[in-house]
Amino acid sequence: MIERDLDVPDGVDAVRAVGVVTPQDYHDVVAPMLAAAIREHRGLRILCTVDEAFTGVTPAAMWDDVRLGFGAMRHLAGYATVTDLPWVREMTRFSGFFLPGHVRVFGMAERAEALRWLTELPGELAGVRLQAADGVIIVDIDHPLRREDIDLIAAEVDGWLGEHRELPGLVLHAHGFPGWENLSGLLHHVRFVAGHQRRVERLALVVDAPGLDIAARLAGLVLHPEVRHFPVAAEDEAIRWATEQHALTS
Repeated sequence: MIERDLDVPDGVDAVRAVGVVTPQDYHDVVAPMLAAAIREHRGLRILCTVDEAFTGVTPAAMWDDVRLGFGAMRHLAGYATVTDLPWVREMTRFSGFFLPGHVRVFGMAERAEALRWLTELPGELAGVRLQAADGVIIVDIDHPLRREDIDLIAAEVDGWLGEHRELPGLVLHAHGFPGWENLSGLLHHVRFVAGHQRRVERLALVVDAPGLDIAARLAGLVLHPEVRHFPVAAEDEAIRWATEQHALTS
């Protein structure tokens, strides 16, 4: 059974799944909810609470879930699952990588945090700093990369390249390898690299993660920038290295 949950802020659509979900639930609750959001031209921000009494969906309901999901996919801004059921948490994380919107899993005690996350989407990077005198852009990353993050980085890079032939250095700083929020973020990153890599002289990866030394060397073989890996404690050294080429030519 799927029930509407009306105790949410404006702009958030919330449902609760308990027992067995049937096609009638999608017809009576989910389809009208999605249709209203699309009609109002707003991105879908969905809070789905999965109760411990939830036991699954019928085969017919699963088909309705897939059918409605494909129809609403391009309108999805954010999807938060609130549950303590391990199998639902893992299934949400796996499927979320292939969805275009932001997907996160929260525990039952974290409902307020889930609502706050939905209402504050898309959120921002911890910081993007441009040292204009040195021609270096420093990006502080504190979460898996999203399309919006890549667009923000690209805007800074393009702003510099609009007045200069090349960007001397790009420094990516993160505590641990952040990865990508979903497939859309990964593909967007690949397109950014393909479109900009020949106009960036040096790329410094300031990350505490095993294997990045080797990854940086391999990347340097196929990309135009000179790529080096630095531990987080050596961020100042990484920035100095990224500015060396500019200092030599200016």
